[in-house]
Amino acid sequence: MASSSSSSRQVKHQVFLSFRGEDTRVNFTAHLLQALKDKGWTVFFDDDTLKKGEKISSALSNAIAASILSIIILSKDYASSNSCLGELSDIMDRNRNPTDKYIVLPIFYHVNPSHVQKIGGTFKTSFQKHESKQPADRVQRWKSAFQEVGALKGWHIGGKSDGYETEYIEDVVEYISKELDSNCTSVSEELVGIDDQKKIILGLIEQEHSRVIGLWGMGGIGKTTLADVVYSEICQNFESHLFLRNVSEKIKNVGNESLRNELFSKLLNQKGICINSPSIGHPYQERLNNKKVLVVLDDVSNPDQIEFMGVKHFGPESKIIVTSRDRQVLKNGRANHIYEVKKLNENDSLQLFSTLAFNLLNPAADFQDLSCKFVGYAQGNPLALKVLGSKLYTKSRKEWESEVDSLKQYAEPKMSHILKSSLDGLRELEKNIFLDIACFFKGEKMDTVEKILSNYYMGAMSGIRNLVDKCLLDSIDCYSMHDMLEEIGKDIVRQECKEDPGKRSRLWFPEEVDQVLRYNKGTVSIEGIKLDMFQMDELQLCPSVFESMLNLKYICFYDSKIEKGYRNPKFLVDQVDSISLPNKLRYLCWDYFPLKTLSSFNPKNLVMLILRSGNMEQLWNENDHMNLVNLREIDVSNCKKLRKIPNLSRATNLELLDCSYCESLVELPSLNHLASRDEDKLRVEGCYSLKKFPQVPSHFCYLDLRETEIEEVPDAIKYLHKLERLLLSKSKVEKVSINISKLELLSELNLSECPMVEFPKIPRSLTWLDLSGTGIEEAALSLDSLSNLQYLNMSGSSIQKLMCNITLFGSREFPTVDFPTPSLRSKILNHMRMDRCESLKLVSELPPYMQNLNVQYCTSLEKVSFADQNLYQFDSLGDDLFGMLFCNCINLNPESIDNIEENAMLKIGSLAKKWAARYDWKYQREDFPRLICCFPGNKISADKFKYQRMNSSLSLKIAPNRGSGSRFLVFAICLVADLTHCHRFKYLNCICEYHLTAAGGGDSKSYISKISFFDCSEPNKYNGDHVFILSSNDMVEEDKNYEEASFKFYIIDNDDEVNEEEDYNKVERCGVHVFYVDATERRVAGNKRSFSHDGEEGDGGLKRLK
Repeated sequence: MASSSSSSRQVKHQVFLSFRGEDTRVNFTAHLLQALKDKGWTVFFDDDTLKKGEKISSALSNAIAASILSIIILSKDYASSNSCLGELSDIMDRNRNPTDKYIVLPIFYHVNPSHVQKIGGTFKTSFQKHESKQPADRVQRWKSAFQEVGALKGWHIGGKSDGYETEYIEDVVEYISKELDSNCTSVSEELVGIDDQKKIILGLIEQEHSRVIGLWGMGGIGKTTLADVVYSEICQNFESHLFLRNVSEKIKNVGNESLRNELFSKLLNQKGICINSPSIGHPYQERLNNKKVLVVLDDVSNPDQIEFMGVKHFGPESKIIVTSRDRQVLKNGRANHIYEVKKLNENDSLQLFSTLAFNLLNPAADFQDLSCKFVGYAQGNPLALKVLGSKLYTKSRKEWESEVDSLKQYAEPKMSHILKSSLDGLRELEKNIFLDIACFFKGEKMDTVEKILSNYYMGAMSGIRNLVDKCLLDSIDCYSMHDMLEEIGKDIVRQECKEDPGKRSRLWFPEEVDQVLRYNKGTVSIEGIKLDMFQMDELQLCPSVFESMLNLKYICFYDSKIEKGYRNPKFLVDQVDSISLPNKLRYLCWDYFPLKTLSSFNPKNLVMLILRSGNMEQLWNENDHMNLVNLREIDVSNCKKLRKIPNLSRATNLELLDCSYCESLVELPSLNHLASRDEDKLRVEGCYSLKKFPQVPSHFCYLDLRETEIEEVPDAIKYLHKLERLLLSKSKVEKVSINISKLELLSELNLSECPMVEFPKIPRSLTWLDLSGTGIEEAALSLDSLSNLQYLNMSGSSIQKLMCNITLFGSREFPTVDFPTPSLRSKILNHMRMDRCESLKLVSELPPYMQNLNVQYCTSLEKVSFADQNLYQFDSLGDDLFGMLFCNCINLNPESIDNIEENAMLKIGSLAKKWAARYDWKYQREDFPRLICCFPGNKISADKFKYQRMNSSLSLKIAPNRGSGSRFLVFAICLVADLTHCHRFKYLNCICEYHLTAAGGGDSKSYISKISFFDCSEPNKYNGDHVFILSSNDMVEEDKNYEEASFKFYIIDNDDEVNEEEDYNKVERCGVHVFYVDATERRVAGNKRSFSHDGEEGDGGLKRLK
């Protein structure tokens, strides 16, 4: 039997009761407890723990986590108990979670609520004692929880004048009953994870013109349960109502008329209604039309069933909920809204499974691993989770392990029966497509599957759509299906001939494929074979192995590890020049193809030819004149011996030719004959013998010519007017024709590590340009070339000067320049890499709001400047990181360093302004981007950081809020640290601990912020002192009348814990700057630059504290 762990607890209570036993156990608490029990509510209270008075146990933590509501009885000695404060801290942790619907109700029992909120009176003495005995962080956690609960609404029970305690208890119990009735989320096995979906359906029902609501989903997904929950909640709002379960099954058993008579009898409150004709008489129509009714038609399989039930005659404001596995049924049934019932998420799935497998909320500790496997198999299907959980209840671990193994090959019978019914009524076309995808194509890209199946079957696309509508297929990027449906499909194929796999239509199981091929047992029944060669031993093939498989359309012999560089050919064909392949083949994938040619095969029906890492020297003879009209893709990548691609003039529908890393390939045939397609691609990366730019038709959108011997991009490039991506990195290109600027769709150009020395003339459409490692020494970027450029990489190049000549835009000297409006200026050159350009001396007029600028290791760099921000609109809040890296740029002059600092502060202030205007800060603090700026130096600018100290900590005063509304604080920090020895770190991180102190004894808060910098391992070695300017979402906080802030900084490795005793790279100097943002007016308050700084609020500025 599965034993429960000590940390798991059964779901037994709605209320958690926290109290100080010595104060209230025998009076108020005992009476309240009994009153709650009398109302039928289950209450958790740990009397043993209260008696011992020791620290909170894990059992109590689990009880709090499993409850719906907590009552906290705050009595005079409550704060003197460690266990009470521990309970309270756990309770308030749940209460702070905005996604948790946890309810906390305090009862101030003969204590002043203000003493709780401000820790006054006897509570102050209690906490002083704790501070002398307990760790500071623990006491601070207790204090925060205590103050927070003091601010909540509750009941204050004082002296006799306040009334008898029994009256308070009645009031408390009545209030709690209402809260639990309206807010409690059921943890029963039926309703796990259903609340959010219920709200959506209720919202649809409330819409004025929403009459028929369809619930759509696969069998077992919870359509009936969801409909039942909604029905139960709203049925009392209607004059008549009825939930008709299993409509399709009942119609089979009793007929349409009988079921309709049952429905009308209930809705019209009249026994014995008997309408035996398809039509409904006028009297019944009129009576139905006068009634507001709610009807659920469950499990409908035909739209005629909806119409036959006469729903169109129901009165105004009537609502009809229809559940079905077939979306088309709901569409044809005139559903106003069709809602796809969602599968359970992982947490809800585990909870539902655990309630049935263990009668617990969570799996027993020693069954955690197996529970996750079963939950993974169920893939969020509630019925599958219930069936599996119930089946495993009380069974041993060994039995669980056996069940896991069996599920890999055979679907669970009860689920199989339910899901198989979804296959009833499928046309032969749809059944074949379902079996093909279950056996061969699950997880394959939609486009690939559609190409193959459309060549197999007439009307394949219609069949695929019907399978999706019936929830037998999922179609998001690739075609998939539930694992149980996959096993059902494979089991259907197994049943074709249990004893002899050679007489089945489809083969995929390695041992069975091996048996058929090794012993030449194939027959005309076989239509497809799929095999991962990595899972089998070497196999000697007979040349005639496929001759008897006359109907074979699909061969897929693939190696699942081939992408990782393994070479593991398994098929051996000795002393044979050819192997007979069936002419009906549509798909041939054979990694490590063992023969030198395919000359004996007629590929007239072939759609896809994939022969990766094959042994071929040629595909077929030039004189064979193959009919290739159906061929869409050829992939002969990594065929090291392939010298030539034959004439492809008859392959008019070819969309992809992949010859990458065919090292012996010296030329390509002309491809100008190909029919026009939207996404035709050519890949010849790593064809080291290829010297000539290929002849391709004008509609090609993608050319991968990396690592070739091509020396020039010719003038004819202008004819490739649909080209979007051109990759030539590590090729021999020295010259790029000026005609490339005429390509209006080209968005990506990669010329990295090419020996070119001139900056190419680029088209205005370009968004991504990589010139890293080239010999280019100078570049002047103009608006003409920058109008769409987002990313420029020139790292490791010979560049000496980079000038962004874009300040002409909008200037008085050039008033007629025809370029985009200023609102588009924020989109120009957002990412630039210039790192390791050792000759670079000047970078001028950079866009001021650039998101990422990497100029590390440019040891000759002297001058850096940014364009006027008034010519730009800042609109980059959607990005999560702004980087300005000038590490090891040891020759930067003082003016450039000032420009860098000014730009960093401009970005932080602009981020604060834009963020405040666009977001609800209470819930979107995490959307505030990080900024990391780094450059050599050991000084912090006094103009930009008024608050600074020589060591790693400082304190500062917060300016009083003189405005009428609320505001929040954005902190920018500046640090100086020696990075000479930081190469021992994998990633450099800044830890900032800061504490905000409120005026007048109000709320105080402590935070720890971690900002990751960059990879510091070799060869990224940094030298000497560097200055960091940093900001992040952890540095944004609502101002709750704070008067002082204190900070402490560390620089550590990614895996280190903060420990002051360790010898970290010490922070030598630190500084902080405060931006004050008006949260009420949705703007950054203050000066003409639209945000206020330190000293700009309050009288006479702020004093710096040492």
